[in-house]
Amino acid sequence: MIPRYTRPEMASIWTDENRYRIWFEIEAHACDALAALGVIPAEAAKNVWEKGKWEVARIDEIEKTTRHDVLAFLTNLAEHVGPDARFVHQGMTSSDVLDTAFSVQLTQASDLLIKGLDGVLEALRKRVEENLDVVTIGRSHGIHAEPTSFGLKLATHYAAFSRALKRMKAARQEIATCAISGPVGTFATVDPKVEAHVAEKMGLSVEPISTQVIPRDRHAMFFATLGVIASSIEAFSIEMRHLQRSEVPQAAESFAKGQKGSSAMPHKRNPVLAENLTGLARIVRASVTPALENVALWHERDISHSSVERVFAPDATIALDFALGRLAGLIEGMTVYRERVAENLKALGGLHFSQRVLLALTQAGVSREDAYRLVQSNAMSVWEDLQKGMKAEFKDKLLADPEIAKHLKSADLDSCFDERFYIRHAREIWKRVLEA
Repeated sequence: MIPRYTRPEMASIWTDENRYRIWFEIEAHACDALAALGVIPAEAAKNVWEKGKWEVARIDEIEKTTRHDVLAFLTNLAEHVGPDARFVHQGMTSSDVLDTAFSVQLTQASDLLIKGLDGVLEALRKRVEENLDVVTIGRSHGIHAEPTSFGLKLATHYAAFSRALKRMKAARQEIATCAISGPVGTFATVDPKVEAHVAEKMGLSVEPISTQVIPRDRHAMFFATLGVIASSIEAFSIEMRHLQRSEVPQAAESFAKGQKGSSAMPHKRNPVLAENLTGLARIVRASVTPALENVALWHERDISHSSVERVFAPDATIALDFALGRLAGLIEGMTVYRERVAENLKALGGLHFSQRVLLALTQAGVSREDAYRLVQSNAMSVWEDLQKGMKAEFKDKLLADPEIAKHLKSADLDSCFDERFYIRHAREIWKRVLEA
């Protein structure tokens, strides 16, 4: 991932230095277990810890000859450890190191993503509670529907990210497995106790059965989870982009002093953060299909998954980490224009009360079909007048309709045109979201 969309803590997980440090710890812990089993001298295991060093540049140099990264690492390690290096990697295969280290890196990345989700939820919760009593127009198909609470609009996203947090924790647990089982996973050359020891020391669980690799359905589930989280980010971003449109402006991203919106048009304030998040979501989701395709490997092992994971694992986790941080900042800095919220609510002359009038007529004895016809004909009349630039009020049309007057008095209609009616359960719904 390019530096523009990279945060240092997540980037450090995918550095060569961190990867080789994890490799070393796996090998050194394996030596401890082998020493405890009497396979190698205890002094040799001690020397590996004390003398073990590596240099990224030297490993790169050796790999030009070996064309094998793990062997290049072991050669460089041996240059420091000396004769006892012959006991390193006893009975193990490269995938034991590679896959277990990958699990460690993904759990490290998971911890940062969980932290990022916590930040989004904290920001959202505050904004939900600030706006629960703000009545706003709800939309279906982009068209005015019925009023809702602006806080509830945000609460739907809070619920989504709460689910995302649960999924991310589950994905972390599923990916945190260790495989030290030797060639084709039979433990023929390395005792299962070695795997158990390394797993404990590296904060992983034992993979119940591996071939020569950790099964890639685990990784597919992990990256699918990242993809779903990215889609939740995009869902919020799309809403934000709509609410900031010039015809709508109910809410907007922050706009810093000195910030510029356009090189040509000084008046512009664009939803650049939300648009950026929409794009980053596409990057994260792009990892899902390759991760699914990596599940099907040849027999006990091939390396068709390796090059794919080296590219998309850093990119997807780095992009999602950045996106979560940016989303939390967007939410914290978001301005809700309550006056414009109120204006938009009235923009269609009260048409959003149509269902309440429909129900009032049915309660007064009118068939649903006739009630629908009466309400719709008046609503369409208001709609057409508004499109012609004329002032029109739905309530006035209804009061002037003699057929409706037979069944509903003016006071009956007044009770239908109460905006607070639509948010009377808002706090109960929010409580349910928090309890869930």
